[in-house]
Amino acid sequence: MLQIEIDSLNKHYAGFHALKNINIAIEKGSFVALVGPSGCGKSTLLRTLAGLEKTSSGDIRIAGTSVIGKPPRERDVAMVFQSYALYPHMDVEHNMNYSMRLKRRPKPEIAERTRVAAETLGLGGLLDRLPKALSGGQRQRVAMGRAIVRNPKVFLFDEPLSNLDAALRVHMRSEIRKLHERLGATSVYVTHDQVEAMTMADHIVVMRLGVVEQQGSPLDLYDKPANKFVAGFIGSPAMNFIPVVTGPDGHTLAIEQDQAQHLILDRKLVPRSRLWAGLRPEHLSFTEVKDGLALDAVVESVESTGSMTFVTAAVASQQLVVAHSGRPEVEKGAAIRLHISPENVHLFDRETELAVFT
Repeated sequence: MLQIEIDSLNKHYAGFHALKNINIAIEKGSFVALVGPSGCGKSTLLRTLAGLEKTSSGDIRIAGTSVIGKPPRERDVAMVFQSYALYPHMDVEHNMNYSMRLKRRPKPEIAERTRVAAETLGLGGLLDRLPKALSGGQRQRVAMGRAIVRNPKVFLFDEPLSNLDAALRVHMRSEIRKLHERLGATSVYVTHDQVEAMTMADHIVVMRLGVVEQQGSPLDLYDKPANKFVAGFIGSPAMNFIPVVTGPDGHTLAIEQDQAQHLILDRKLVPRSRLWAGLRPEHLSFTEVKDGLALDAVVESVESTGSMTFVTAAVASQQLVVAHSGRPEVEKGAAIRLHISPENVHLFDRETELAVFT
């Protein structure tokens, strides 16, 4: 069952076209992440969904009913902002149930909903505290609790973890996902962090310059990116790209800056095509791969985090990053061979940047 339907949505600011023909269908109970670089339109789309921005054309339906022209209070959505937006003079309890008191809901209902939300978020012992006495993570939980007590059809999150430190972000994204599953809610989550999107979402929408570049499950986007932008955005570290030219037989890829280096694929390509070869850092290896491909490279830097080692190597003046689980015995300046399985080589047209599938 669809909970949210966004149909041919456009948004203009004077002469600027911020959202361009957006079409997204969101299943009830799913967790959807809107992801992309700054300025891609993801927050504008979320605010338009919430009713904080007017649409220029198109339709938005929530639970089958169009909400175009309806104010935020009539859309049955709850939004959690990056800035928490807590009232500094109110304690946790009154911050959480403010919207219900504003609607003059019965006091027993207010008390019960506040109690349930506080227990769900682990805030039961903090209800009498002011926001200034809380940590960043606790403030974010209060902001989430304020959304929960409303029992909305849709939860909207606008980069809620951006103000937290790295360790707390990891913890809180796990908490948000658990909360989503516990409530059986429909959630739309905006982030510029593709790791957050990959680890939290059932469905990811990748945006750029107001356009939906691709949408699907996290692994679909990782395994079959539709274009070079999505391939480079999804995955950490980012995918490596090498300019190549197909040989006359259509099976050979020659590296453009070093024609002596070739990759021989088991795919038939258009002869003499100019392509990008996309190689994920985690698919490159220092050890020979059966039926694999090899590239000669020179090590430029070695960075270790203890459990992982990131090696930057030059292949025909192109820098490639290799992600290795462990501590390989390589040094700066060393000549090495990098191996990769043919099925892990992604190809993109040099002009259109669209994926080449064969």
